[in-house]
Amino acid sequence: MSNPRPLEEEVYDMSGARLALTLCVTKAREGSEADLDALERMFQQLGFESTMKRDPTAQQFQEELDNFQQAMDARDDPISCAFVVLMAHGLEGQLKGEDGQMVELENLFEVLNNKNCRALRAKPKVYIVQACRGEQRDPGETVSGGDIVMITKDSPETIPTYTDILHVYSTVEGYISYRHDKEGSCFIQTLVDVFTERKGPILELLTEVTRRMAEAELVQEGKPRKVNPEIQSTLRKRLYLQ
Repeated sequence: MSNPRPLEEEVYDMSGARLALTLCVTKAREGSEADLDALERMFQQLGFESTMKRDPTAQQFQEELDNFQQAMDARDDPISCAFVVLMAHGLEGQLKGEDGQMVELENLFEVLNNKNCRALRAKPKVYIVQACRGEQRDPGETVSGGDIVMITKDSPETIPTYTDILHVYSTVEGYISYRHDKEGSCFIQTLVDVFTERKGPILELLTEVTRRMAEAELVQEGKPRKVNPEIQSTLRKRLYLQ
């Protein structure tokens, strides 16, 4: 048998502008100000131009994403990367605006894909979603180790509509997400800690976020709970933020 060749390390060019948009419902979401403070610190350290909007309605979630896309496409300078952070109450596939109306996550994700946002074509787009994705709670299981492996395929001639996207959810499908009323959410706080203290490709950083969250013991209504993020990637290259 011939020896397998190591993967060539192709990386995204991060020399251009880095933009971040955070949309956060703070109403009835204690601890969200702590999360906003942590994210602002992270974006500043990582060299992002950061915009934060508090308490958007369902319609404003969509409008703010549309404005973000239009502003990027109107710029003359190259853009390397965009982060979108969405924080609200939610159900699977939906976020609840400040007005109690629901907005479809899929409609928000569509705005920046390779077809709809020229400035971000073939550039990494990272969505961070801190919201419940259902009602289930995970009490945790005693297990031996197991791995989740993600593989993305590269198409050099043309770019598919939905590549170069990374979705990071605070919890897996069907489950609730947790927040501390003063310290913020375990997910956002852990993600900021790892992204500001560690160097490496973003998927490796997110593996470390998952490891730390899997080890954390959360107690809700006196009962121990476990929570872990979920990562969905169509990145074609390695993404380094530091």
